[in-house]
Amino acid sequence: MVAALSIAPTELFVHPDRTADEHQAGSVREMLRRALYREPLSRIVGQREFWGLPFALSPETLDPRPETESVVEAVLKRVADRQAPRQVLDLGTGSGCLLLALLSDLPQAIGVGVDISAGAVRTAAQNARSLGLAQRVFFTVGDWGGALSAGFDVVVANPPYIVSAELAQLPHEVARYDPRLALDGGEDGLAAYRLIAADLVRLLTDGGIFVGEVGAGQADAIAGILTKNGLVFDGIEKDLSGVARCVVARPPAPSHRMTTKNGWNTPPSRLG
Repeated sequence: MVAALSIAPTELFVHPDRTADEHQAGSVREMLRRALYREPLSRIVGQREFWGLPFALSPETLDPRPETESVVEAVLKRVADRQAPRQVLDLGTGSGCLLLALLSDLPQAIGVGVDISAGAVRTAAQNARSLGLAQRVFFTVGDWGGALSAGFDVVVANPPYIVSAELAQLPHEVARYDPRLALDGGEDGLAAYRLIAADLVRLLTDGGIFVGEVGAGQADAIAGILTKNGLVFDGIEKDLSGVARCVVARPPAPSHRMTTKNGWNTPPSRLG
């Protein structure tokens, strides 16, 4: 209601007898019309709170869910010194919620967010500016980590992991209003993870960490994909509902890395 009236919540209590003008009444009617079509309130108002921060949404971005905060928690749980400089990479950044939430709690960190959708990248950049984090982050259009060089201390991802055949069974609020590109994980739901995992050993620094959100029942299969690609499995984290929601992995010890003619310890965070 306050969003439709464009007033602060306290104004409803301070002025309970306030009469809406025609413009405000029209806004209320439009919000009610959209709600009748089961459009989520976050889509109607164009904003969702995540990690205590306000994030603007757009048609190209996933609507962040509370369970996705488990990714942020899993990273911070493993960070010994939050004041240390770090480089953070967010693959499939969407609204930028994961990356910007981490930067808000890691004041010396800088970050890179990648998304295949130009619209999502624009929205993420807008959120960075709104949160005062634009000087510490760079967003770019790209296909996962393929165009990035190594040197990230933290890599996070919330890739599409819904089995293609199950998309039609999703709640209307998700299937109709979240972008299919952010939902469709292919025939078995694991297609994006196969692509992401292929680059992680190269992208991560020694002692770095990868945390990725997974769907219910997928944790073991995705852990297998990560270890097959040379990473060391570091555990599974559950969300508040007790569902295994995050898979955590690390790069192998330096002595077990494959060296290349240029060496694997390449400069951090350079594009191309």
